[in-house]
Amino acid sequence: MGRRTNTAVWLEKYKRWQIKVQKDGIRKTFTSSTPGRTGQRDCNKKADEWLDDGIENNNKKVSEFIKIFLDYLETNKSKSDYELCEKCMRIYIKPSIGAIKLDRLTEQHLQNVIDISYKDKKLSKKTLENIRYVINKFIKYLRRNKMSKLYLEGLEIPKQARIKQKIILQPDSLKTLFTVNTQLRYGKQVLCFYIYAFRFAVITGLRPGELLGLMWSDIKGNQILASRSHNVYGEITEGKNINAQRTFALPELAVLILDLQREMLKEKGIKSDFVFPDEYGEITTQNIFYKRWVKYRDSNKLDGASPYGLRHTFVSISKSLPIELLQPVVGHSKNMDTLGVYSHEIQGEKEKTAQLINEIFSKIIT
Repeated sequence: MGRRTNTAVWLEKYKRWQIKVQKDGIRKTFTSSTPGRTGQRDCNKKADEWLDDGIENNNKKVSEFIKIFLDYLETNKSKSDYELCEKCMRIYIKPSIGAIKLDRLTEQHLQNVIDISYKDKKLSKKTLENIRYVINKFIKYLRRNKMSKLYLEGLEIPKQARIKQKIILQPDSLKTLFTVNTQLRYGKQVLCFYIYAFRFAVITGLRPGELLGLMWSDIKGNQILASRSHNVYGEITEGKNINAQRTFALPELAVLILDLQREMLKEKGIKSDFVFPDEYGEITTQNIFYKRWVKYRDSNKLDGASPYGLRHTFVSISKSLPIELLQPVVGHSKNMDTLGVYSHEIQGEKEKTAQLINEIFSKIIT
């Protein structure tokens, strides 16, 4: 906390109170045109607030602080977090508010970023939520470093914004996936190396990164622990969020798929700690997984789902399950959800979920 050693003085010529104070080599002048001791107290108060709150240099343009923020993220945070923030800042946020002085920045300026992004670019709800996430992260960074005192009460996403619909595998494509092991390559049908990974993704709802990060040590009998993810930047993380750390029981079909995967790896002489490695036993990258999926998908004329669309397929096929059983499997949770916070696992609940999932898929693929 700074300490003021002087007091405001009345300047008769200018008809105002004035005080000059200094902090960390920076000198500031504060004034008040209110006559009498009230004006003097007001002038002193302005000086005290500046000395106490540590806010300084906030009359610079927002673009300068964006650079400082991104430099911090690049050095201290994951590459995935930095890439998301850099992209949102460069494309949506900086063009809108970069020229504004930080001390003039308001919540409405930031709300305008979201509103204009939707109006002009018709962005999806997910992209707008990413922009809001980056803005909140930026403002919190500024407050922590005493560059700003701005607090956001709640940036809103336009109600008209829609979630971009994912393509899923419909029943006919699902039947093909679970019955055809080959794909066309150089004019010949050959075994698809990742066929069991594709099937396991659909029947468990694992995110692509979770699937590729899965290790044999994560599987105990019919129980699976999802505790890591291999992201698009080649980083091993603990998953998307706290709900991503989860255990659940595998359906019988999933257990059978794992047995077939073990057998295939053994036949090819591949030893790996990962359940779905590449041909060299190393962890599979998301780029390779994506390309292999597209080759199999297009070769067999399946619906145009992406690897993440396999997870959406699982949720779509399993949506008749009670939501309190489905959410723990996919690692989802509702905000302030009573069941999610206060309910506890009942013995046999995981096995019940696995049995229901098994019955649903068995009807489709047999």
